[in-house]
Amino acid sequence: MFEMHQGNPGRSLTCEPFQRVDKRALARRFGAAAASYDAHAQFQQEVGQALLAKLPAGHWGEGLDLGCGTGFFLPALQQRCSRLWGLDLSPGMLAQAKLRASGARLLCGDAEALPLADASVDLLFSSLALQWCERPQLGFSELKRVLRPGGQIIFSTLLSGSLWQLAQAWLVVDDKPHVNRFLDEAQLREALENAGFQSPDIEVRPWSLGYGQLLELLRDLKGIGASQVNEGAEGGLGGRTRLARLAEAYEAFRRPDNLLEASYSVALVRLG
Repeated sequence: MFEMHQGNPGRSLTCEPFQRVDKRALARRFGAAAASYDAHAQFQQEVGQALLAKLPAGHWGEGLDLGCGTGFFLPALQQRCSRLWGLDLSPGMLAQAKLRASGARLLCGDAEALPLADASVDLLFSSLALQWCERPQLGFSELKRVLRPGGQIIFSTLLSGSLWQLAQAWLVVDDKPHVNRFLDEAQLREALENAGFQSPDIEVRPWSLGYGQLLELLRDLKGIGASQVNEGAEGGLGGRTRLARLAEAYEAFRRPDNLLEASYSVALVRLG
């Protein structure tokens, strides 16, 4: 069983914030989306499955799904671990995960101050959660702290260039940021190395989704709670006129198959 650990808030002073994140607001937003999340999470499920495929053969003792959300991957991970924990920032997400936890223990906590003892985790899995860190290097240092010698970490995160079509279409409407900032590959590698992970194994994959109408993409983003969190965020779309202008601008990204393209850049990372 894990030994609980209170974290060390003072450690946050060791690196500058990459972005400002209101964690309480983020937890509320994901909690509000918990019931609808899986219906809008095709992309998240695809990425998580790709991450699971990178998991080496073997069985682990203490496992952790960091940012477990609705618990979609808990059953698969439970087959590979003697004991499994699911941790999420959002109590609402954990309430949803409880419906499929199947014996996994659920814990509310922040990736940048994990409530776990040093060297207490044998396998740490995290899919599309760490991009919400205010200080990525601090989050990676926490992963390093809780990993046991010989343990394994696999995680996925979004990189810069994700949703670039949406960001470009918004520029036709106004000059405010409407898409989150993400690390680029070099920044990700630097943050990992500064956290103590030498020569991290990083695979970058492009992902492309197609939508009949822009509103379908916006509904997916709202349905998973992934609205814009960086400083300067604009609340809402701002009315029908702005939405119509945005939709018109996004038509520039309609593909030959007549679907609107939404692109992501995903890093699949193995550490250990």
